[in-house]
Amino acid sequence: MLRSSSSYEKRRDMTELDQAQQKTITWVDPRPQAAAALTMSGLDYLQAMIDGTFPAPPIASHINLELVTVSPGVAEMAATPDESHYNPIGSVHGGFAATLLDSVCGCAVQTTLPAGKAYTSLDLSVSFLRGMTSETGRVTAQGRVTKPGSRAAFVEADIKDAAGRVLATATSTCLVFTP
Repeated sequence: MLRSSSSYEKRRDMTELDQAQQKTITWVDPRPQAAAALTMSGLDYLQAMIDGTFPAPPIASHINLELVTVSPGVAEMAATPDESHYNPIGSVHGGFAATLLDSVCGCAVQTTLPAGKAYTSLDLSVSFLRGMTSETGRVTAQGRVTKPGSRAAFVEADIKDAAGRVLATATSTCLVFTP
């Protein structure tokens, strides 16, 4: 007879080499600034975020994300993977790269939007080229709008390590709309 055991029964005592760690996530309610974003161009809004006028979005705390630079049709972000981003096989989960790529693609589209317009991701196709660990260090992602539009925008992006090696690439389509 097979016997299932609960996660509590599967727990083991932690040794000195297996200590639990904690990460505190802090954020500001993003809804008021999202409303303010509609009163300005997307480029101006993102630049205000870089300048500190607006706080970073809540997702930034989860993956150590920083919006670095923006220009029309282009956004650059950086993030630093750590052990809290690991999957069960001991490397950074693909969701870390996907989240970074989705974010930089969306922000690249946002740089093209006039006041009163918004966007949302319709699709994201990610290719993982190299693995990441906490030793990878800070990575940078750049999103580039390949075709802006009044209803849909098309974007490509990549993530590189400090040595300039491409770790992952993505393409995305974003819906452009009036909220």
